[in-house]
Amino acid sequence: MGRLDGKVCVITGAASGIGLATSQLFRSEGATVVGVDVAESEFADLALTADITDEGAVESIYARVREEYGRIDVLFNNAGISPNDDESVLNTATDAWDRVQDVNLKAVFLCCKYGIPHLLETGGGSVINTASFVAVMGAATSQISYTASKGGVLAMSRELGVQFARQGVRVNALCPGPVNTPLLQELFAKDPEKAARRLIHLPMGRFAEPVEIAKGALFLASDDSSYVTASTFLVDGGLSGAYVTPE
Repeated sequence: MGRLDGKVCVITGAASGIGLATSQLFRSEGATVVGVDVAESEFADLALTADITDEGAVESIYARVREEYGRIDVLFNNAGISPNDDESVLNTATDAWDRVQDVNLKAVFLCCKYGIPHLLETGGGSVINTASFVAVMGAATSQISYTASKGGVLAMSRELGVQFARQGVRVNALCPGPVNTPLLQELFAKDPEKAARRLIHLPMGRFAEPVEIAKGALFLASDDSSYVTASTFLVDGGLSGAYVTPE
């Protein structure tokens, strides 16, 4: 018996990084996985390519999944971007700010707006919104729109968790520390000094692997977390608890 047997899970950002690892893990635990991304999702039972900043597209995604499988049990709203032109508040252009807010915050809002009604109609379920450790503390390297967007995801998740607590829908913010994903690998390649500055703050001395974050998502998606909602679920290797880091 898998921990997600019989559950239909919709995962955004499913083609790479945390989303890809989570798709693979959820399927191994018995879930039917719908992977949503701008690229095709490798480990999805149903792969949908879509721009989740488009309201009509998001509404259509959940309507199609409901028609295809009859129910939706888990929303993992995970898609996000962290572009190089999102830097200090002093030099980040408004178009860079808007682009990050659209993908990281507005899209999560849209996925909740159009996904949660299906959970309510089919007996409840779990919503997992990917925030970040930067939602609870300042980033070592400035990324003003990313940090603000993840703070918004955290606050929104908390409110939704409270709102739907008595209707069988749990909503939690998954807050990873730095993760060894293509985004971070790209940062290492382009700016090793900036990437190294992130690493030095980690008590474990390494970045998380995507599957380690996926296992946190698995807990929140499964009935093991039946009494967990409106939480700030940190999977950060101790980063948020560290005052000084051992060399």
